[in-house]
Amino acid sequence: MYAGPPSPRTHHAEPPDRMTDDRTLLRRELRARRRNLPAAARIGGAEALAAQLLALPFAPQSGYVAGYWAMDGEIALHAWQLRLPRDCVYCLPVLHADQRLRFAPWRPGDPLAANRFGIPEPALAPESLLEPEQMGLIVLPLVGFDGRGHRLGMGGGWYDRSFAFRQRRPAPPWLVGAGFELQRVERLDAADWDVALDAVCTEAGSVDCRSALYA
Repeated sequence: MYAGPPSPRTHHAEPPDRMTDDRTLLRRELRARRRNLPAAARIGGAEALAAQLLALPFAPQSGYVAGYWAMDGEIALHAWQLRLPRDCVYCLPVLHADQRLRFAPWRPGDPLAANRFGIPEPALAPESLLEPEQMGLIVLPLVGFDGRGHRLGMGGGWYDRSFAFRQRRPAPPWLVGAGFELQRVERLDAADWDVALDAVCTEAGSVDCRSALYA
């Protein structure tokens, strides 16, 4: 069984300013790792990831599911999108003025426009967008993760704000992180506002984080 590369470091409880500094350094390290992956590993990784996502026990057979537009070396979701059940509607996130995400159905060939971060998103009027609560499952990009469902993102807080309601109620939507196995770390300490993942999928396997959250 593939165990993955050595963990970059272990994170324990730290003062907020120290935690911020540590996370900044860890982001830099892990982003460099994934950007340095060769093309063959990216292509094969995306195919293997699709199989892991489709095999999740709570993978929807219908309704809205959301992914992301891969940037900065993130693992791609195109293989998963193409293999979704026919009654699933694939969506992409759209930045909203209230600093929360909305979602819009998207198929290859539909118009896109770059947002403030240069990430393509569906070019739809705000009133046409879907709320986070309407999704059945969301696949989230991540910079790093641990086996307890803690996610290290880019630091903007968009997903934590958008899915804060999941701290008060159970799924759906199911929250699944997607990344390469080399993005796994031994431990990430969570802030009060961090929303934990239900599972993490990589090219090497899946981690069910639901019971680990309370271990």
